[in-house]
Amino acid sequence: MLDKTNIKVTIAVQDGDLEAEELERITLNLLQEIKDIDGVENVRQPELTEIPPGAKSLGGSILGMLQAEVSFDNFKKLAEFFRERLSGKAIELEVEANGKKLKVKATNEQELVTAVEQAQKFVAGN
Repeated sequence: MLDKTNIKVTIAVQDGDLEAEELERITLNLLQEIKDIDGVENVRQPELTEIPPGAKSLGGSILGMLQAEVSFDNFKKLAEFFRERLSGKAIELEVEANGKKLKVKATNEQELVTAVEQAQKFVAGN
């Protein structure tokens, strides 16, 4: 039986060509936009104590990375937002549902579409 608890999502924009300030601007814009999606809870930038190897940081948070919780029923809206809003950007997406994790990377628009589809299938079938 499928447990319909919240889905945990981590998204990281991975563009090494961007200056720290530009990556921070993109991250803050995404943060604000994600807050407006129905069913999204606790969207935030991870703290420095949660920093993965090789990540850039500024002012106590990790640049280019966001974490959110979204209701099972509204995960598709968040996934579609990523597909529409992050097209053309290199990203890493991690989805956790029912104690299992899926981690996918995308470096172009087609890979992003595929990554979002994989995440949606993972959540639906998990």
